[in-house]
Amino acid sequence: MKIIDAQQCDVAAELKRIVNRGETATDEVAVAVKEIVDRVRREGDPAVLEYTEKFDKVKLNLKHIKISPEEIKEAYTNVEPKKVEALKLAAKNIKVFHEKQKHTSWISQEPDGVILGNLVRPLRSVGVYVPGGKACYPSSVLMNAIPARVAGVEQLVMCCPAPGGDLNPYILIAADIAGINEIYKIGGAQAIAAMAYGTASIPKVDKIVGPGNIYVATAKRYVFGHVDIDMIAGPSEILIIADQSANPSYVAADLLSQAEHDELASALLITNSRDVAEKVSTEVELQISTMIRKEIARKALDRFGALVVTANLVEAAETSNAIAPEHLELAVEKPFELLSLIKNAGAIFLGHSTPESVGDYIAGPNHVLPTGGTARFFSPLSTDSFLKKSSLLFYTQEGLERISDAVMQIADIEGLEAHGNTIKIRIEKK
Repeated sequence: MKIIDAQQCDVAAELKRIVNRGETATDEVAVAVKEIVDRVRREGDPAVLEYTEKFDKVKLNLKHIKISPEEIKEAYTNVEPKKVEALKLAAKNIKVFHEKQKHTSWISQEPDGVILGNLVRPLRSVGVYVPGGKACYPSSVLMNAIPARVAGVEQLVMCCPAPGGDLNPYILIAADIAGINEIYKIGGAQAIAAMAYGTASIPKVDKIVGPGNIYVATAKRYVFGHVDIDMIAGPSEILIIADQSANPSYVAADLLSQAEHDELASALLITNSRDVAEKVSTEVELQISTMIRKEIARKALDRFGALVVTANLVEAAETSNAIAPEHLELAVEKPFELLSLIKNAGAIFLGHSTPESVGDYIAGPNHVLPTGGTARFFSPLSTDSFLKKSSLLFYTQEGLERISDAVMQIADIEGLEAHGNTIKIRIEKK
């Protein structure tokens, strides 16, 4: 990995290039997705089946598009029990964490009998998209579905492509553990369209969550507004701030844990010690040589990896805030002191014994996080993501009279006579 000395060169341009590395839809992708989504909206199931055969190379019929209870039971016979127990532990921790985020409705009694409040209700139905093919991400199923269940969502619909005709058993088990109601063997933009608009076989949902490729991300953008979406997820990223107390082998391992995701993943170290940077660089070379996905990791590090040396940890924190990373590790002697300087990050991992992978899988906080610098204004997926709120207002006649003149004055400013008349007619005819 290349070492950049912030004191000798301007690193801002290089870091900006890395932050903005995410895929954007080309005109060709945008046109293709629009055609797929529009056809599914018009034609429903026939278009879904046609695109599934075209892109996933599997010919399905409406009888086999939906996973049966028997298929889920069979999945438990084709897995390792220890892995199932690990998924159950993860699910338990995710549920406990997200239950602490729950909000309740409130009502406040104001003077003159006025009642104001906030009514909190869960969404009716949520669609969970899960990547398929070579990918197997049961943790993504748990992270997207469990907060929805905690929020009180009644209907959870999952779509996952099955290029070979079958879904990975761990995906089915994770869906079962998370309480997903219906699972369909479809993927791509056609799955997003089916959940957004509904077909004869696939129910319409109110919100779609979950990661996917550029076609899936573009489809989510296209249907947004007709349904809600979680976010447009970009390539995975990690930023580690380290001081002299950091273990270079730990830091290298954590950088590589993100680099192995895909060629667009970003792995950055910011340290106030050139010695640490050099030792981490050596460790990365040692560890990457034994990785199964070393070719992917190497490409990611060559294009979007860097070891940045700053004058001090304050400068390191400022640089990190400008990047607003998805995952931020504070591999320093006093992480809670440095935490006070951190303003922008999706998830923050404190100390030398808290690698990012514990957040990905088992700790409980959500691993669906803002990427590409959007942690400046977006938050992780949460129970709130599956709730909607309505304002409550009640005025007695006395309460209305107390504010009547102010309402009519503002209506007059805006030139909206009928607005003012709704007050006037009630006051004059009391």
